[in-house]
Amino acid sequence: MSCIVKITSNIQRHPELTSKMTADQSMEHELAQRNNLSEEMEKCTETLSILDQGVKTLMSDNVRIASKFQRNEYSIQSPPSDHQQLKLSIDEKESFLAKIAPDRQIIQENLTKTKEDILTIEYTSYDGTLIWRITNVSDKMADAQSERQTSIYSPPFYSSSTGYKMRARLYLHGDGNARRTHMSLFFVLMKGKYDAVLKFPFNYKVTFVLYDQSGQNRHVIDSFRPDTKSNSFQRPQSDMNIASGIPKFFPLRMIQQDDNNYVKDDTMFIKILVDFGDVPKMMLPFVISLNPGLPLHDQQHLIKQELEKRTQAAAS
Repeated sequence: MSCIVKITSNIQRHPELTSKMTADQSMEHELAQRNNLSEEMEKCTETLSILDQGVKTLMSDNVRIASKFQRNEYSIQSPPSDHQQLKLSIDEKESFLAKIAPDRQIIQENLTKTKEDILTIEYTSYDGTLIWRITNVSDKMADAQSERQTSIYSPPFYSSSTGYKMRARLYLHGDGNARRTHMSLFFVLMKGKYDAVLKFPFNYKVTFVLYDQSGQNRHVIDSFRPDTKSNSFQRPQSDMNIASGIPKFFPLRMIQQDDNNYVKDDTMFIKILVDFGDVPKMMLPFVISLNPGLPLHDQQHLIKQELEKRTQAAAS
């Protein structure tokens, strides 16, 4: 159980990028934390494997002893003391198996939770943006059409290490009046650790981008500003507020075409961008066209350069 405690402690100490760290330092620190968590998970997996092997051995012994007991009971006339000894041995092993069963269950549950936490750390963003990679689109679309699962959620992301916690919610076959005609895409404000010191209602512009994967940069871009009177943008009292956004984000007839440029290899990419810096609307296409593989500080530098260039051109 000590490996589980150690992993949980590591997760709780995960750095969540402080403001004094540069983007590169943050990335290195996060990578080191992820490696440490992976090592601890491997140790925990080994522990669980050893425990499982021990249980299998005990169960095998139990079966063997029970079989021997049965043979002795029905095939030969053994002294009563031998029968009693075999019965006690079986009872002891059964009692031991019953005692360790809860521990095995706890270890398995904690191991599953640790794997989920590692995945969360791996995909978490702390700069107010998220590129959501959606795989098996055809299966998810079929689930939405049949209403087995009408919507899916993105991983959570944050405005900063001490900021707002957010996610997106996608209805692949539409929601409400947009059902069967459009994909519906919504923004969800989540309950975060630092909400007590953040400003509410949440009033920052949200932009959604469906990436064109053909290289032609014909991305689908749409934005909305929060209705500060809506409960969706007040301080969350439960895990998630009611989703709010753009019901008619993209026509289904276009996304369902076999040769469309927005789903390739059964995968689509959606970017969620929360504008905390009041980026001018005219700059959005430029911001979206930047290579998302560039470090964040490089992207910010390019945006600043482009904005200065356009400002100078407008003034001349």
